[in-house]
Amino acid sequence: YSDSIYKALTFLVISCPCSIAISVPLSYFSGIGKASKSGILVKGSDYLDGFKDIGEVIFDKTGTITTGNFNVSKIKVYDDTEEKVLELFAIGESFSNHPIAKSIINKFEKEIDASKVKEYKEISGKGIEYQIDGKEIKIGNKNFAGSKEIEEDNIGTNLYLNIDGKTVGGITLSDEIKSDAKESITKLNKLGIVTKMFTGDSKEIALEIAKQVGIKKVEYEMLPQDKYTKLEEELKNNNTSKKISFVGDGINDSPVLARADIGISMGGIGSSSAIEASDVVIMTDELSKITDGIRISKKTNRIIKQNLIFAIGVKILVLVLSILGIATMWQAVFADVGTTLITILNTIRILK
Repeated sequence: YSDSIYKALTFLVISCPCSIAISVPLSYFSGIGKASKSGILVKGSDYLDGFKDIGEVIFDKTGTITTGNFNVSKIKVYDDTEEKVLELFAIGESFSNHPIAKSIINKFEKEIDASKVKEYKEISGKGIEYQIDGKEIKIGNKNFAGSKEIEEDNIGTNLYLNIDGKTVGGITLSDEIKSDAKESITKLNKLGIVTKMFTGDSKEIALEIAKQVGIKKVEYEMLPQDKYTKLEEELKNNNTSKKISFVGDGINDSPVLARADIGISMGGIGSSSAIEASDVVIMTDELSKITDGIRISKKTNRIIKQNLIFAIGVKILVLVLSILGIATMWQAVFADVGTTLITILNTIRILK
């Protein structure tokens, strides 16, 4: 009886799952901590684990691939003065926190009196409209506030001013591509990850930006609902185990960020709704952090597998030795406490 009780107690100590129960969640916590130190906020272990399985990344353009720091490069006047056109633009955009709005306000360089504005509306994906001094004002893209006769300037983003149904002026805004965009997208392509771009900009601008950064698949002139519909289609047609990620920053990107397998938002320039809807937040707005996140995810997953194989392997070995009467309680303690300490030490490597 004493031998049987001793062997049973040895079995009990060996089979205690401390090393597995501690090392696996600790690995995820360490991975999330490492990502946070790198400027990547991951909202859970599922998203960290899913990072390594990303097979397709879809980018928004403004504020994601580009800096979002617009400059008014040209003011076009069709029927009014340049000062009046810019003033009406600034009055309308004073109600918005979009990067385009801020650049127009900065260009105006005067105090804005928006006290007379009535019936202000923001039409998603098109522009804004409001009333002032009994006039109906529209500001937005060519389809919303422009006319067919107007020839667009393809070197930037074009917005038009429409008063009582007549286009009286417009502005062209230029945006810079982020310094690390091309290198980051090249790295993703080398990893075998498909890169795409969804944007509301015109065909010419979208194709030019995509060409400069190395994205071959582009969808342009999209409304926010078009992005959601297209992403839904992509998810339905995805017959692999790979995940589809969307990277964006604006309030209009929120539904798409929430719907993607892994939604990634820009924490610096991004809107609060986009940050809330996303699964991962890049605090520095650097696209290179996506490949960093993938690397951290793969390292975390690799260490979890090492810990599981080591812990389970040692336990099975000591169990067999115990059955044969070779292993004693000392070996059983090593199979429990020893493997736990070793797996914890191995897990700490994630933080390096």
